[in-house]
Amino acid sequence: MSQTASNTSPKKRIGILTSGGDCAGLNAIIRAVVYAATRLGWEVVGIQDGTAGLLVRPMRYKVLTRQMFDATIMRLGGTILGTTNKGNPFKFPMPDGSFKDRSNEIIDGIKELGLEALIGIGGDGSMAILKTLANRGKFKLICIPKTIDNDVGMTESSVGFDTAAYVATEALDRLQPTAASHDRVMVLEVMGRDAGNIAMTSGIAGGADVILIPEIPYNLDKVAEKIMSVRKDENRNFALVVVSEAVRTVDGKALQVEHHGGEKRYGGIGHYLCERIAEVTGFETRVTVLGHVQRGCAPVPADRLIAAAFGVHAVKLVAEGKQDRMVAWSNREVIDVAIEDAIASQQAVDLNGALVRTARSLGICLGD
Repeated sequence: MSQTASNTSPKKRIGILTSGGDCAGLNAIIRAVVYAATRLGWEVVGIQDGTAGLLVRPMRYKVLTRQMFDATIMRLGGTILGTTNKGNPFKFPMPDGSFKDRSNEIIDGIKELGLEALIGIGGDGSMAILKTLANRGKFKLICIPKTIDNDVGMTESSVGFDTAAYVATEALDRLQPTAASHDRVMVLEVMGRDAGNIAMTSGIAGGADVILIPEIPYNLDKVAEKIMSVRKDENRNFALVVVSEAVRTVDGKALQVEHHGGEKRYGGIGHYLCERIAEVTGFETRVTVLGHVQRGCAPVPADRLIAAAFGVHAVKLVAEGKQDRMVAWSNREVIDVAIEDAIASQQAVDLNGALVRTARSLGICLGD
């Protein structure tokens, strides 16, 4: 029997939005949702610029059709819907410097659109906001985890992580020849808000000598000792160091950069370590900061696959009348868990896990 609804059936309308920082694979999720939902005869409304699209009148949204999503969209980085990672609707910054609770405007917008349910694509912060909105507005919410940091709990992987790790690994592949050509130590700073998953994964895959992550306090003398031993014992004239942006200085200071509007984000640890390593070892040292290069490229196959699986499962949950669920990846299968449980547990690097054991067995210095 065909899954497509008959012409006489009332058309169900669901919404979808992307929230938080962008990453590779978001468009593949949107495509999967549109394909799965339209097969059921539903209408999919894409809300533009995250919750910001619901804070203006007229609201910013568009009805999404299959014709808008051929296979080329899966190769496109970023999100065609736009996104936002600022402006908490419960404490929204106003032009006069004050803050206002604008959550009811978003809830009213969802009701005005006549949505059966909302599929929200975001990290733990975005999901927490959307869950509170759903509880207050009494609308059905299904979430899909996406974050290059891979720090959302209850899922082995989130959309965007594999691509970010691939980009960081490729950067190490490119830094190694120039490091060898100039007798240098190369420091690569990668993203990873409070989790070292990108640094650990790319560091092992890219043959790094030192990997520094926020989960493991480091000793600069240990780092220098490793770099010195590599050049002496292995008769190499270069060394590769990967550091997560959230790693602190030796005296425990978090290095941050203040952006326009007063927003502070991690930045500077790569340059800091570059100077310290050069001082202690005497070797010429250079730093490369990947930054947003890890976010905006075409998704690797693994991210396209998990994005498609997540999108399809999210529509299935809506069809079953479920709510307050997050789709997740576990043991090569798509499952779903309570949103509350997912955002309550951060997935940092497991200090007793396979990656740490592998790194240590390979002789990679983790700074301790």
